[in-house]
Amino acid sequence: MRVILAEDSTLLREGLARLLAEEGHEVVGAFGDAVTLVAETEALRPDVAVVDIRMPPTHTDEGLRAAVEIRERLPGTGVLVLSQHVERSYAARLLAAGAERVGYLLKDRVAQVEEFLDALERVHAGGAAIDPEVVRQLVVRSAHADPLARLTPREREVLQVLAEGYTNTAIARRLHLSLSAVEKHLNAVFDKLELRGTEGHSPRILAVLRYLEA
Repeated sequence: MRVILAEDSTLLREGLARLLAEEGHEVVGAFGDAVTLVAETEALRPDVAVVDIRMPPTHTDEGLRAAVEIRERLPGTGVLVLSQHVERSYAARLLAAGAERVGYLLKDRVAQVEEFLDALERVHAGGAAIDPEVVRQLVVRSAHADPLARLTPREREVLQVLAEGYTNTAIARRLHLSLSAVEKHLNAVFDKLELRGTEGHSPRILAVLRYLEA
């Protein structure tokens, strides 16, 4: 795939570029700030943009704002953002447009090369890749929220893996459940979260967003 990088840490940026090249991918651009990222992404049209959330000059949310703008302007380009810490509000802003071609990983996860590459592939394929720690913290914070509190422990577990961006088949494999059991649990989740009848919107995406909104 063709990848563009925006990361202010030279060491991490060059390391990612080398890793991607070794895996057979093409790094079409690598930047230390987010100022020109949107324009360069429009010009180069990469398959995926890998973007650090906090970048110069203020090191607040420059990268996130660029990632959101790329999602709006170039819906066919995947966006994988990297963060030092779990930022619940940032995750909500990133996923507000839906959970297709999007990823949110903690930087510690990048050190796990196979997990990083798997997340990149899932975003490139049109899916989502949300860091398990991000999902875990969202689940903990949402434990007392209504209607999330109405979910059973198993339903919450299934929803947690769904929120990481996995398909029903992958959820079944990870939780050692049958595919029919996963479908049953997800149907219960959609019913309890009152996500039926939302014309034009996927209940799967809305279920993930409900976590972020709680």
